[in-house]
Amino acid sequence: MKPRALVLTGFGINCDYETSYALSMPEVGMEVDNCHLNDLVEDPSRLDQAQMAVIPGGFSYGDHIGSGRVLGNRLRTRAGASLLKFVDEGKLILGICNGFQVLVKMGLLPGNPIGAENPWKQTATLMRNDSGRFEDRWVRMKVRPGHHCPFLEGIDSLFLPSRHGEGKLVFAEGILEEAIAHQQDVLRYCDSDGVPTSRYPLNPNGSEDNLAGLCDRTGRIFGLMPHPEAYLHRTNHPSWTREELPEEGQGVALFRNAANYIREELGCTA
Repeated sequence: MKPRALVLTGFGINCDYETSYALSMPEVGMEVDNCHLNDLVEDPSRLDQAQMAVIPGGFSYGDHIGSGRVLGNRLRTRAGASLLKFVDEGKLILGICNGFQVLVKMGLLPGNPIGAENPWKQTATLMRNDSGRFEDRWVRMKVRPGHHCPFLEGIDSLFLPSRHGEGKLVFAEGILEEAIAHQQDVLRYCDSDGVPTSRYPLNPNGSEDNLAGLCDRTGRIFGLMPHPEAYLHRTNHPSWTREELPEEGQGVALFRNAANYIREELGCTA
């Protein structure tokens, strides 16, 4: 059985095509189910056929009442049981930009302890950027050494485009410390030397502890603000006409890691 990803579409999600392309590249080798939100909430069993679920970037529901809030509420209330079952089965969830906002506002990131009375308790949020404006720029990120997130296996740093107006990650009291203790703080904005920094515009939004991405305690739910699906080829890089660059963009490794995890851990070997 070939690894299969469900990619959510509809209602303002606008990076689904690029995300599906990334997953189906020969270097990654996954089948893709492009699933409209209405179809998923009508039939949450669509998740049963996939080993990975992806919430791509965009402006779901026009970012009304906060980025990701409406989409997160609809997923939680209409497909929440299926999503929790999906995670319990050892499968992967990825949220990119608006998808990251959805996962945080649903409570899946940074997440709650296994067996918690309320698995949907929200303990963090993403607020308007400190600059007060939409930020569209490429950023450098450092991966936390010793992490346990399969998406970032073998990756030391990333250089990816970010484009968001509400990317400032903040936590309820004590939650950031818990996330660090459980090695969930997997991705930080950094300078050209790989040193995490709060200096604008290297940190484009003012996130606490310079965090650009988080995983849950299992490592299998992962979200980040920058867009790996937007750097798949050398020509996606802003300096591709001036620098010698590898043909493969840095975003490919993240998707390939997910596919390899599914093959090795979930038995999808085709």
